[in-house]
Amino acid sequence: MVQTLQSCEREVVISIPLRRKNDVEVLQGYRVQHSSARGPRKGGIRFHHEVNLDEVRALASLMTWKTALIDVPFGGAKGGVAVDPTQLEEIEKEEIIRRWTRSLVNVLGHHRDIPAPDM
Repeated sequence: MVQTLQSCEREVVISIPLRRKNDVEVLQGYRVQHSSARGPRKGGIRFHHEVNLDEVRALASLMTWKTALIDVPFGGAKGGVAVDPTQLEEIEKEEIIRRWTRSLVNVLGHHRDIPAPDM
């Protein structure tokens, strides 16, 4: 049981190309699925310039514990994109999340993994 809670079920790292003015910037994106023991995984998507796999892994684990603590039938997951959201236009944010979602279409779904905004 302890070993199960210490490891993640799946970790996905993706590259997200973003066209900006006269250049294309390639952003690093993540989705970590920690546990589906209590139901579909659920967790937010964090936009921050210092997001990395270790942080997303830790936050996915915390989501597992949060959902168990409040006794909802979900497991834990978390996503992230390494980008400074304060430097983005709204249309760029939308493009990033659309590309992130398309890249993870085989991972996400209401019976598997439910993403949400990170508040």
